[in-house]
Amino acid sequence: MASIYQKFWKRVFDIFFALLILVILSPVILLIMVIQILIYKGDIFYIQNRNTLGEKEFGLIKFTTMTDKKDALGNLLPDPDRLTIFGRVLRRTSFDEIPNLLNVIVGDLSFVGPRPLPTKFLPLMSQSQKIRYKVKSGITGLAQINGRNDLTWKEKFELDAIYVHNQTFINDLRILFRTTFIFFKKSINKDLNSNGIDNYKPDFNF
Repeated sequence: MASIYQKFWKRVFDIFFALLILVILSPVILLIMVIQILIYKGDIFYIQNRNTLGEKEFGLIKFTTMTDKKDALGNLLPDPDRLTIFGRVLRRTSFDEIPNLLNVIVGDLSFVGPRPLPTKFLPLMSQSQKIRYKVKSGITGLAQINGRNDLTWKEKFELDAIYVHNQTFINDLRILFRTTFIFFKKSINKDLNSNGIDNYKPDFNF
């Protein structure tokens, strides 16, 4: 049974702090938007369809980090060839994810929860892996503080399941606290079919 925190207070905290952070970061956001307009000719945001609570589909909002450059045949160039220098900076600092706060305000995301995956991954998941959709997806979560993209997908899904069964105010605070220390760490995404690490242990257990 969901707790009062899960049913009510978590949503209150999400809205309050999302609005607060947007106000605090407004000068940074304005600067980024001006640069985005100059680089991408007005294409400021990138929206990707992802899944959240109840497998609901929504549009995750990020700052654009790549151009739409194409080859002679009209096909988009590989991602590394389209990633701009400024886009690389945004990704390294995670500033490209600031617009996620808008998703929090409208109710698609929470601050803490399993990171939402693109909708194309949903049909590839087993029923046990889909347990991650029993809670609202989040900006940060257990996977982000235990290795982020250095983890295999098996490890990420295991951490998602741990969070689903241990969603409390204290645990969310611990995740947010840990997130502040690794905010600037980024790494390359691994393939969805990566193998798990048998001896993997998270940095802490709930």
